[in-house]
Amino acid sequence: MTTQKNRWLALLFVSLAVALVIVDSTIINVAIPAIVVDLDASSTDVQWIQEAYTLVFAALLLVFGALADKWGRRSMLIIGLVFFTVSSIFAAMSDTAGALIAWRVIQGIGGAMVLPTTLSIVNATFQGKERGIAFAVWGSTIGGMVAVGPLLGGWLTTEFSWNWAFGINIPLGVLIAIGVFLFVTESKDVEHARPIDWVGAALSVVASGTLVFGLIEGRNFGWWTVNTPFVVGDWQWPFELSVVPVSFAVTVITVVAYLVHGRRRQRAGKSTLIAFSLFATPSFRNGNIVALIVSMGEFGIILALPLWLQFVLGYTPFEAGLIIVALAVGSFLASGIAAGLGSRMQPTWIIRIGLILEMVGVAGIGFMISPEASGWSIVPFLTVYGMGVGLATAQLTGVVLKDVPVAASGQGSGTSSTSRQIGSALGIAVIGTILFSTAQFSLEAALDKRNVPDEIAKPIVAAVVDSAGGAISGLEANPATADFADDAKEALSAGTTSAAYLAVGFLAVALVASFSLGASAERRSAARTKS
Repeated sequence: MTTQKNRWLALLFVSLAVALVIVDSTIINVAIPAIVVDLDASSTDVQWIQEAYTLVFAALLLVFGALADKWGRRSMLIIGLVFFTVSSIFAAMSDTAGALIAWRVIQGIGGAMVLPTTLSIVNATFQGKERGIAFAVWGSTIGGMVAVGPLLGGWLTTEFSWNWAFGINIPLGVLIAIGVFLFVTESKDVEHARPIDWVGAALSVVASGTLVFGLIEGRNFGWWTVNTPFVVGDWQWPFELSVVPVSFAVTVITVVAYLVHGRRRQRAGKSTLIAFSLFATPSFRNGNIVALIVSMGEFGIILALPLWLQFVLGYTPFEAGLIIVALAVGSFLASGIAAGLGSRMQPTWIIRIGLILEMVGVAGIGFMISPEASGWSIVPFLTVYGMGVGLATAQLTGVVLKDVPVAASGQGSGTSSTSRQIGSALGIAVIGTILFSTAQFSLEAALDKRNVPDEIAKPIVAAVVDSAGGAISGLEANPATADFADDAKEALSAGTTSAAYLAVGFLAVALVASFSLGASAERRSAARTKS
């Protein structure tokens, strides 16, 4: 039996587990330059070091959410922590880029076990107003840890080495696993436990994996025709049509197959990976749509800011992380504010307030960015942005799952987490494309204005864009190319500004979509059902 004290201790360790896996999705960003030098990683290697974790993480969330309901949520959480900790040991010891990528994949498997399981544990452990507070803590942890990752990674890389960006997970993983074992009560879907739909699980993995792959790799391999050849070992993609639209086609086919297969099993009274009946609930259906759109706008800007702070303004990894931690400060402040607001207004209005704060914060960041700016000038806007993330994320989680039965909490939380991850991947893909495309066009225009010959301009543009700005310091160090470095700084700043304003656009769409939530939306849905 879970006591009052143990419930909050359980929440502490569950939140720390969330922090561990979320930090690992961002801790690598500021450590990449050191990894490139130490492991002689290519630009393709760099992409996969960053993206392998997210890809596997998103593809397996639904599967492990369902398995946690059947096998036990605490057990699945501990297994996930073991996977994550052991893979972190080998990631820290990697001596090639390929080995590091492989262990990032295993980390993604562990992370996919942890995240949906933590949410279903919170949903099963807390009731009433306590559940709202618990969701606020859980959601604020996600928002805050996205910013803590660059700070922690920057400090470890600056003071020690990039290896410790992974090595730090080892003692933390052990400590959290012990806390989960001692204070989290085991729960499972005993009443409705049935055989897992493995065909549905395989289809969901393929659908999620191909969708996220396409979203992330579109700029690299080409959205329609081949930009960069897709190579596996000695085999190369033989067609002019890029692998990306083929990947999207596979996504569509597998999604349709999954829906047909799942509804057929449901009609036969068999278990399904997703409880399709949950989508008849407006709060769950509409909440997942809003969550996906919110995620598109929330975290894409974190991709751009470390690059601008380090390659344009010249900050160290630690200094860049220290600036971005303002987001975490704002997010944790919001957790206390959310508790007070929750007793005076509907969660949907708290979500809208949060989204407005996010829009103000990101728009302010976009307005301040320039090569002459100080990184500290964006701190107030990052704090406002973080407060918005804390308010919107936490309350949206509660709205999505408020009408989900405890027995289906694994399915519900897995679906919710997948919506967020897919939205995040889509946002990063689109915002990243805008960031680098704007930088490329801006730099090309600047060099053309200087009448720089194409044979000189094209290699400069390629070096700056392919290195995400890393080549700027080399241009700056050479007196013959110092002026080009200034142009490159302007270009990367322009790209970062465009990325910020695009993120504001996504958040504005999410704000409009949030009006599909709430009591009035529920009444409209009920009226349509009766008619």
